[in-house]
Amino acid sequence: MLRSDCLGEFELMVLLAVIRLAGDAYGVTVSREIERRSGREVSLGGVYAALDRMEERGMVTSRLGDPTAARGGRAKRFFRATSDGIGAARDTRKALVSLWSGLPQLRAQGGSA
Repeated sequence: MLRSDCLGEFELMVLLAVIRLAGDAYGVTVSREIERRSGREVSLGGVYAALDRMEERGMVTSRLGDPTAARGGRAKRFFRATSDGIGAARDTRKALVSLWSGLPQLRAQGGSA
């Protein structure tokens, strides 16, 4: 894995939310998905900053939806993971599992690591 393909914790969470949300991934739904699944509050600005960084790196693409009256005529920007983004998520998981493996201090209670 190249250093430029490494995902930080927050970027990984954002990318996993985008993958999970498929065609309905935009800033608000991504932040809600992260909050719902992780219990961690996230800022919408932080989500968009991570999405912009990942788009520059080719890990996600975006498209504008149709403008809606509910948004004052503005369009939502929808995101989708690219094959490079999915590969980066897999590589990050592989690296984390490898680092986690064999550490008895991190074994789940009543189970294995």
